[in-house]
Amino acid sequence: MKTLVIAPHADDEVLGMGAAISRFCEEGVEVTLAVLTGHGEEEHPLWPRENWKVIREECLAAAKVMGVADVRFFELPAACLDVTPAWQINDVVAKLVNEVRPTSIYVPFAFDLHKDHGAIAYAVNVATRPYLPTAKTIFRVLAYETLSETHLAPPYLAPAFQPNVFIDVSAHLERKLNAMAEYKSQLQPDGLPRSLSNIEALARLRGAHIGAKAAEAFVLLGEYLR
Repeated sequence: MKTLVIAPHADDEVLGMGAAISRFCEEGVEVTLAVLTGHGEEEHPLWPRENWKVIREECLAAAKVMGVADVRFFELPAACLDVTPAWQINDVVAKLVNEVRPTSIYVPFAFDLHKDHGAIAYAVNVATRPYLPTAKTIFRVLAYETLSETHLAPPYLAPAFQPNVFIDVSAHLERKLNAMAEYKSQLQPDGLPRSLSNIEALARLRGAHIGAKAAEAFVLLGEYLR
């Protein structure tokens, strides 16, 4: 079993499914984490290159907490994917999928407020068309929810995140919180979305849906039993 977790930005993977990742690793699943955006090859219009050195070190520390050994960083320009040619994004994702050959893929929700998330979700859709030879190993594709992005699209103007897959992470929630604590540059204080208290609150709410102490929720985008 190989699971590919695609994160537009470092910390999306923990926010969206840090406890599930921890559970997968503990159960012996081979997990690859791919963070697709960074400074970019050209000068970034918003942030200096040094910013990514900090957050990528935090990402590696968080991955270690979760048990992930295979972490890959790419250089699509963060917060610029709405003006990056789709073929370039698609090419990065297609090559990644072809190299990892995963059995399951987890991606951001296509209708998150952040346009980077939508562009990457689209690229994954293109790369995982089930009739493609390079997609023959894939049997499930799922979208995770990301606090601060997934629930901010205007209601009725974009599809809402309505999960239909839940993973019991009661035994792994603490590890998710510990992993997020490594993202010191991204953590927010209580009352804001990316706070440890609200991350835990969402996990408790999702757990209540399935009668568990904690859970993470996903939308099943495709399942292929070959």
